Amino acid sequence: MAGKKRMRTSGTGSTTGGSALMGRFGRAGRQKLTIMLIPHSEKRVFNFQISILALSFISILLISLVVTFVWLTADFSGTNDLLASRSKDLEHSEASLEVLRNEVNQLISSTETFQKTLSGTLDTLGVESAKRDTVSNRSGDLTTFFNVESSDDGSLSETVEIQKLKTALDQSVSSLDEIGQILSSQKSLLSDIPTMWPLKGVQGYVTAVFGPSIHPFSGQWYLHKGVDIAYGYGVPIIATANGKVLEQDYDEGYGNFVVVRHKYGFYTKYGHMQRTYVRPGQEISQGDVIGTMGNTGLSTGPHLHYEVRIGSQVVDPVKYINMTDNHDIFTRVTRNLQKYK
Repeated sequence: MAGKKRMRTSGTGSTTGGSALMGRFGRAGRQKLTIMLIPHSEKRVFNFQISILALSFISILLISLVVTFVWLTADFSGTNDLLASRSKDLEHSEASLEVLRNEVNQLISSTETFQKTLSGTLDTLGVESAKRDTVSNRSGDLTTFFNVESSDDGSLSETVEIQKLKTALDQSVSSLDEIGQILSSQKSLLSDIPTMWPLKGVQGYVTAVFGPSIHPFSGQWYLHKGVDIAYGYGVPIIATANGKVLEQDYDEGYGNFVVVRHKYGFYTKYGHMQRTYVRPGQEISQGDVIGTMGNTGLSTGPHLHYEVRIGSQVVDPVKYINMTDNHDIFTRVTRNLQKYK
Protein backbone atom coordinates (compact mmCIF):
# COMPACT_ATOMS: atom_id res chain seq x y z
CA MET A 1 0.00 0.00 0.00
CA ALA A 2 2.78 2.32 0.87
CA GLY A 3 4.50 1.63 -2.50
CA LYS A 4 1.38 2.37 -4.50
CA LYS A 5 0.82 5.58 -2.58
CA ARG A 6 4.31 6.73 -3.42
CA MET A 7 3.78 5.99 -7.15
CA ARG A 8 0.60 8.09 -7.25
CA THR A 9 2.36 10.89 -5.48
CA SER A 10 5.21 10.81 -8.04
CA GLY A 11 2.79 10.92 -11.04
CA THR A 12 0.94 13.82 -9.57
CA GLY A 13 4.19 15.66 -9.08
CA SER A 14 5.23 15.26 -12.73
CA THR A 15 1.89 16.59 -14.01
CA THR A 16 2.08 19.45 -11.63
CA GLY A 17 5.66 20.28 -12.82
CA GLY A 18 4.58 20.37 -16.51
CA SER A 19 1.66 22.60 -15.74
CA ALA A 20 3.93 24.92 -13.87
CA LEU A 21 6.34 25.14 -16.81
CA MET A 22 3.54 25.95 -19.24
CA GLY A 23 2.28 28.50 -16.83
CA ARG A 24 5.67 30.18 -16.71
CA PHE A 25 5.83 30.31 -20.52
CA GLY A 26 2.33 31.69 -20.67
CA ARG A 27 3.13 34.38 -18.20
CA ALA A 28 6.36 35.24 -20.04
CA GLY A 29 4.49 35.41 -23.33
CA ARG A 30 1.91 37.71 -21.86
CA GLN A 31 4.54 40.08 -20.65
CA LYS A 32 4.65 43.24 -22.69
CA LEU A 33 7.45 45.36 -24.06
CA THR A 34 7.04 49.05 -24.37
CA ILE A 35 8.59 50.71 -27.39
CA MET A 36 8.91 54.50 -27.24
CA LEU A 37 9.66 56.91 -30.12
CA ILE A 38 11.01 60.18 -28.75
CA PRO A 39 11.51 62.92 -31.36
CA HIS A 40 14.23 65.61 -30.92
CA SER A 41 11.54 68.27 -30.95
CA GLU A 42 9.12 68.71 -28.13
CA LYS A 43 6.39 66.97 -29.95
CA ARG A 44 4.39 64.15 -28.53
CA VAL A 45 6.22 60.96 -27.57
CA PHE A 46 4.92 57.87 -29.33
CA ASN A 47 4.93 54.61 -27.49
CA PHE A 48 3.22 51.29 -27.92
CA GLN A 49 3.29 47.97 -26.21
CA ILE A 50 3.59 44.52 -27.69
CA SER A 51 3.62 41.16 -26.06
CA ILE A 52 6.68 38.96 -26.30
CA LEU A 53 4.57 36.22 -27.88
CA ALA A 54 3.39 38.55 -30.67
CA LEU A 55 6.93 39.83 -31.18
CA SER A 56 8.22 36.27 -31.46
CA PHE A 57 5.50 35.40 -33.99
CA ILE A 58 6.29 38.50 -36.07
CA SER A 59 10.02 37.73 -35.95
CA ILE A 60 9.48 34.15 -37.11
CA LEU A 61 7.22 35.41 -39.91
CA LEU A 62 9.80 37.97 -41.07
CA ILE A 63 12.60 35.39 -41.00
CA SER A 64 10.43 33.00 -43.03
CA LEU A 65 9.71 35.72 -45.57
CA VAL A 66 13.41 36.59 -45.89
CA VAL A 67 14.40 32.94 -46.32
CA THR A 68 11.66 32.44 -48.91
CA PHE A 69 12.75 35.56 -50.78
CA VAL A 70 16.40 34.47 -50.80
CA TRP A 71 15.43 31.00 -52.03
CA LEU A 72 13.20 32.39 -54.77
CA THR A 73 15.91 34.84 -55.83
CA ALA A 74 18.50 32.05 -56.07
CA ASP A 75 16.11 29.83 -58.04
CA PHE A 76 15.24 32.68 -60.41
CA SER A 77 18.94 33.39 -60.96
CA GLY A 78 19.55 29.71 -61.75
CA THR A 79 16.65 29.73 -64.17
CA ASN A 80 18.04 32.84 -65.88
CA ASP A 81 21.46 31.19 -66.21
CA LEU A 82 19.83 28.09 -67.71
CA LEU A 83 17.82 30.18 -70.15
CA ALA A 84 20.94 32.13 -71.13
CA SER A 85 22.82 28.89 -71.74
CA ARG A 86 19.96 27.50 -73.84
CA SER A 87 19.82 30.77 -75.76
CA LYS A 88 23.54 30.54 -76.58
CA ASP A 89 23.12 26.91 -77.67
CA LEU A 90 20.23 27.96 -79.90
CA GLU A 91 22.26 30.79 -81.44
CA HIS A 92 25.15 28.37 -82.06
CA SER A 93 22.80 25.86 -83.67
CA GLU A 94 21.27 28.54 -85.88
CA ALA A 95 24.74 29.72 -86.91
CA SER A 96 25.78 26.12 -87.68
CA LEU A 97 22.57 25.59 -89.64
CA GLU A 98 23.23 28.76 -91.67
CA VAL A 99 26.76 27.58 -92.44
CA LEU A 100 25.41 24.19 -93.47
CA ARG A 101 22.75 25.84 -95.64
CA ASN A 102 25.42 27.87 -97.43
CA GLU A 103 27.58 24.79 -97.91
CA VAL A 104 24.61 22.87 -99.33
CA ASN A 105 23.82 25.70 -101.75
CA GLN A 106 27.44 25.77 -102.91
CA LEU A 107 27.40 22.00 -103.25
CA ILE A 108 24.24 22.14 -105.34
CA SER A 109 25.86 24.79 -107.54
CA SER A 110 28.97 22.61 -107.94
CA THR A 111 26.75 19.62 -108.74
CA GLU A 112 24.92 21.59 -111.44
CA THR A 113 28.26 22.64 -112.93
CA PHE A 114 29.41 19.02 -112.78
CA GLN A 115 26.26 17.86 -114.57
CA LYS A 116 26.64 20.48 -117.31
CA THR A 117 30.28 19.55 -117.84
CA LEU A 118 29.40 15.86 -117.79
CA SER A 119 26.62 16.46 -120.32
CA GLY A 120 29.04 18.27 -122.62
CA THR A 121 31.54 15.44 -122.32
CA LEU A 122 28.82 12.87 -123.06
CA ASP A 123 27.83 14.91 -126.13
CA THR A 124 31.43 14.81 -127.27
CA LEU A 125 31.56 11.06 -126.70
CA GLY A 126 28.25 10.58 -128.48
CA VAL A 127 26.69 8.67 -125.57
CA GLU A 128 23.12 7.56 -126.26
CA SER A 129 20.30 9.28 -124.39
CA ALA A 130 19.32 6.17 -122.40
CA LYS A 131 22.86 5.70 -121.13
CA ARG A 132 23.10 9.43 -120.47
CA ASP A 133 19.96 9.33 -118.32
CA THR A 134 21.52 6.54 -116.26
CA VAL A 135 24.70 8.54 -115.72
CA SER A 136 22.71 11.69 -114.93
CA ASN A 137 20.54 9.88 -112.39
CA ARG A 138 23.62 8.53 -110.66
CA SER A 139 25.27 11.95 -110.46
CA GLY A 140 22.23 14.22 -110.14
CA ASP A 141 20.51 12.91 -106.99
CA LEU A 142 22.02 15.14 -104.32
CA THR A 143 20.44 13.20 -101.47
CA THR A 144 22.58 10.18 -102.29
CA PHE A 145 25.74 12.18 -101.58
CA PHE A 146 25.06 12.94 -97.91
CA ASN A 147 22.49 12.80 -95.11
CA VAL A 148 22.51 15.82 -92.77
CA GLU A 149 21.84 14.88 -89.15
CA SER A 150 22.50 16.64 -85.86
CA SER A 151 25.24 15.27 -83.65
CA ASP A 152 24.81 14.59 -79.95
CA ASP A 153 26.16 18.01 -78.92
CA GLY A 154 23.81 19.83 -81.29
CA SER A 155 26.46 20.78 -83.85
CA LEU A 156 26.26 19.95 -87.55
CA SER A 157 29.49 18.03 -88.06
CA GLU A 158 28.48 17.06 -91.62
CA THR A 159 29.57 20.54 -92.75
CA VAL A 160 33.17 19.33 -92.97
CA GLU A 161 32.11 16.33 -95.04
CA ILE A 162 30.08 18.57 -97.35
CA GLN A 163 33.08 20.85 -97.81
CA LYS A 164 35.21 17.82 -98.70
CA LEU A 165 32.56 16.65 -101.15
CA LYS A 166 32.34 20.11 -102.72
CA THR A 167 36.12 20.23 -103.12
CA ALA A 168 36.08 16.78 -104.72
CA LEU A 169 33.30 17.87 -107.07
CA ASP A 170 35.17 21.02 -108.06
CA GLN A 171 38.27 18.96 -108.80
CA SER A 172 36.18 16.48 -110.77
CA VAL A 173 34.63 19.30 -112.79
CA SER A 174 38.10 20.63 -113.60
CA SER A 175 39.38 17.20 -114.61
CA LEU A 176 36.23 16.41 -116.55
CA ASP A 177 36.41 19.74 -118.34
CA GLU A 178 39.99 18.98 -119.39
CA ILE A 179 38.92 15.54 -120.59
CA GLY A 180 36.04 17.14 -122.48
CA GLN A 181 38.41 19.56 -124.19
CA ILE A 182 40.74 16.72 -125.15
CA LEU A 183 37.85 14.62 -126.44
CA SER A 184 36.45 17.61 -128.31
CA SER A 185 39.84 18.15 -129.94
CA GLN A 186 40.01 14.45 -130.76
CA LYS A 187 36.50 14.52 -132.20
CA SER A 188 37.43 17.56 -134.29
CA LEU A 189 40.55 15.74 -135.48
CA LEU A 190 38.57 12.63 -136.37
CA SER A 191 36.10 14.71 -138.34
CA ASP A 192 38.93 16.28 -140.36
CA ILE A 193 40.51 13.00 -141.45
CA PRO A 194 38.73 10.22 -143.39
CA THR A 195 37.56 7.98 -140.55
CA MET A 196 33.94 7.26 -141.57
CA TRP A 197 32.57 4.42 -143.66
CA PRO A 198 31.68 5.93 -147.07
CA LEU A 199 28.19 4.33 -147.39
CA LYS A 200 25.19 5.75 -145.57
CA GLY A 201 22.80 3.36 -143.88
CA VAL A 202 24.36 0.13 -145.18
CA GLN A 203 27.65 -1.69 -144.82
CA GLY A 204 27.86 -3.21 -148.26
CA TYR A 205 30.28 -5.94 -149.35
CA VAL A 206 34.00 -5.46 -149.78
CA THR A 207 34.86 -6.98 -153.17
CA ALA A 208 38.41 -5.68 -153.53
CA VAL A 209 40.96 -4.41 -151.03
CA PHE A 210 43.94 -2.10 -151.19
CA GLY A 211 47.15 -3.60 -152.56
CA PRO A 212 48.35 -5.93 -155.31
CA SER A 213 45.48 -7.55 -157.16
CA ILE A 214 44.56 -9.12 -160.50
CA HIS A 215 42.85 -6.67 -162.83
CA PRO A 216 39.31 -7.90 -163.63
CA PHE A 217 39.60 -6.91 -167.30
CA SER A 218 43.28 -7.37 -168.28
CA GLY A 219 44.02 -10.29 -165.98
CA GLN A 220 47.33 -8.66 -165.05
CA TRP A 221 48.68 -7.91 -161.60
CA TYR A 222 48.40 -4.28 -160.62
CA LEU A 223 48.20 -2.05 -157.54
CA HIS A 224 44.60 -1.57 -156.50
CA LYS A 225 44.66 1.93 -155.05
CA GLY A 226 41.61 1.72 -152.84
CA VAL A 227 38.72 -0.38 -151.55
CA ASP A 228 35.77 -1.54 -153.66
CA ILE A 229 32.46 -1.75 -151.80
CA ALA A 230 29.47 -3.25 -153.62
CA TYR A 231 25.78 -3.06 -152.78
CA GLY A 232 23.18 -1.63 -155.16
CA TYR A 233 22.25 1.29 -157.36
CA GLY A 234 21.36 4.53 -155.61
CA VAL A 235 22.95 3.81 -152.23
CA PRO A 236 23.96 7.21 -150.69
CA ILE A 237 27.70 7.89 -150.65
CA ILE A 238 28.97 10.27 -147.97
CA ALA A 239 32.07 12.38 -147.41
CA THR A 240 34.29 10.58 -144.91
CA ALA A 241 35.73 13.84 -143.50
CA ASN A 242 35.27 17.60 -143.54
CA GLY A 243 36.75 19.20 -146.61
CA LYS A 244 36.38 21.00 -149.91
CA VAL A 245 35.43 19.47 -153.27
CA LEU A 246 38.48 19.59 -155.52
CA GLU A 247 37.12 17.73 -158.57
CA GLN A 248 33.80 16.48 -159.85
CA ASP A 249 34.12 14.89 -163.28
CA TYR A 250 33.93 11.76 -165.47
CA ASP A 251 36.59 9.57 -167.06
CA GLU A 252 36.65 6.13 -168.67
CA GLY A 253 38.27 4.42 -165.70
CA TYR A 254 36.53 5.95 -162.68
CA GLY A 255 33.30 6.94 -164.43
CA ASN A 256 31.55 9.68 -162.42
CA PHE A 257 33.92 10.58 -159.61
CA VAL A 258 34.48 13.17 -156.87
CA VAL A 259 37.76 14.20 -155.22
CA VAL A 260 37.66 15.96 -151.84
CA ARG A 261 40.59 17.75 -150.20
CA HIS A 262 40.81 17.55 -146.41
CA LYS A 263 43.10 18.91 -143.74
CA TYR A 264 46.54 17.53 -142.98
CA GLY A 265 47.21 16.67 -146.64
CA PHE A 266 44.44 14.07 -146.98
CA TYR A 267 42.47 13.53 -150.21
CA THR A 268 39.62 11.10 -150.82
CA LYS A 269 38.30 9.87 -154.17
CA TYR A 270 34.91 8.29 -154.88
CA GLY A 271 34.47 6.53 -158.22
CA HIS A 272 31.87 4.73 -160.44
CA MET A 273 29.09 6.90 -159.01
CA GLN A 274 25.65 6.95 -160.58
CA ARG A 275 25.03 10.59 -159.62
CA THR A 276 27.06 13.35 -157.99
CA TYR A 277 25.51 16.08 -155.84
CA VAL A 278 28.48 18.41 -155.29
CA ARG A 279 30.56 20.80 -157.38
CA PRO A 280 34.22 21.94 -157.25
CA GLY A 281 34.92 24.52 -154.54
CA GLN A 282 31.99 23.43 -152.37
CA GLU A 283 32.65 23.10 -148.62
CA ILE A 284 31.30 19.85 -147.20
CA SER A 285 31.13 18.25 -143.79
CA GLN A 286 31.80 14.72 -142.67
CA GLY A 287 28.68 12.66 -143.34
CA ASP A 288 27.28 14.87 -146.12
CA VAL A 289 25.84 12.91 -149.08
CA ILE A 290 27.94 13.64 -152.18
CA GLY A 291 26.34 11.19 -154.61
CA THR A 292 24.96 7.67 -155.14
CA MET A 293 26.43 4.28 -155.99
CA GLY A 294 26.51 3.33 -159.64
CA ASN A 295 28.27 1.33 -162.36
CA THR A 296 29.85 4.03 -164.50
CA GLY A 297 33.33 3.79 -166.06
CA LEU A 298 35.37 0.59 -166.10
CA SER A 299 33.24 -1.43 -163.70
CA THR A 300 31.85 -4.96 -163.38
CA GLY A 301 28.77 -3.96 -161.36
CA PRO A 302 27.34 -1.34 -159.02
CA HIS A 303 29.95 -0.50 -156.44
CA LEU A 304 32.02 2.34 -154.97
CA HIS A 305 35.74 2.64 -155.53
CA TYR A 306 37.06 4.54 -152.49
CA GLU A 307 40.61 5.90 -152.29
CA VAL A 308 42.59 7.80 -149.65
CA ARG A 309 45.73 9.75 -150.45
CA ILE A 310 48.20 11.70 -148.36
CA GLY A 311 49.65 14.18 -150.77
CA SER A 312 50.29 12.14 -153.92
CA GLN A 313 50.79 8.86 -152.03
CA VAL A 314 47.94 6.36 -151.97
CA VAL A 315 47.35 4.66 -148.59
CA ASP A 316 45.11 1.88 -147.33
CA PRO A 317 41.71 3.48 -146.42
CA VAL A 318 41.06 0.79 -143.83
CA LYS A 319 43.78 2.21 -141.60
CA TYR A 320 41.74 5.37 -141.11
CA ILE A 321 38.27 3.90 -140.77
CA ASN A 322 36.90 4.48 -137.28
CA MET A 323 37.12 1.06 -135.65
CA THR A 324 34.57 1.99 -132.96
CA ASP A 325 31.76 2.82 -135.36
CA ASN A 326 32.65 0.29 -138.08
CA HIS A 327 34.23 -2.61 -136.24
CA ASP A 328 32.31 -5.27 -138.18
CA ILE A 329 33.24 -3.71 -141.50
CA PHE A 330 36.86 -3.32 -140.44
CA THR A 331 36.94 -7.01 -139.42
CA ARG A 332 35.52 -8.04 -142.80
CA VAL A 333 38.04 -5.92 -144.67
CA THR A 334 40.87 -7.31 -142.57
CA ARG A 335 39.80 -10.86 -143.39
CA ASN A 336 39.75 -10.00 -147.06
CA LEU A 337 43.23 -8.54 -146.74
CA GLN A 338 44.46 -11.80 -145.22
CA LYS A 339 42.78 -13.76 -148.01
CA TYR A 340 44.46 -11.74 -150.75
CA LYS A 341 47.93 -11.86 -149.16
